[in-house]
Amino acid sequence: MAEKILGIDYGEARTGLAVSDALGLLANGIGNIEERDINRLINKIAEKAAELGVGKIVLGHPVNMNGTLGPKSEKVKKLAERLKEKTGLQVVLFDERCTTMAAHQFLNETNTRGKKRKGVVDTLSAQIILQNYMDSQR
Repeated sequence: MAEKILGIDYGEARTGLAVSDALGLLANGIGNIEERDINRLINKIAEKAAELGVGKIVLGHPVNMNGTLGPKSEKVKKLAERLKEKTGLQVVLFDERCTTMAAHQFLNETNTRGKKRKGVVDTLSAQIILQNYMDSQR
């Protein structure tokens, strides 16, 4: 049986989370963590990973459209290292190009606006990152 995976779309103010089903087939958005302090964010993610019983973490890796890595990529790499230390789990960086764009496109199609949209875009991005990762592993 496959292990559950936690998907993360890291943001400076809000970090979206998603979790896979036990078979590793479907990603489900499970909300956001609103936290600017990186240490508290790491603790909250570690608590969530333990609570969900996940065996792996997939972290959206911000790669520029031309394939280069910028300052945000360095932040995410450091976050991945610290999450690995804190949880003892494998942390996989997965190219997140176009996921936020895809999330906004979906929210446009479903006519999700205003505060509701702001609250779900990060969760939906995490769900897309995780689903793309799982699909790439098949």
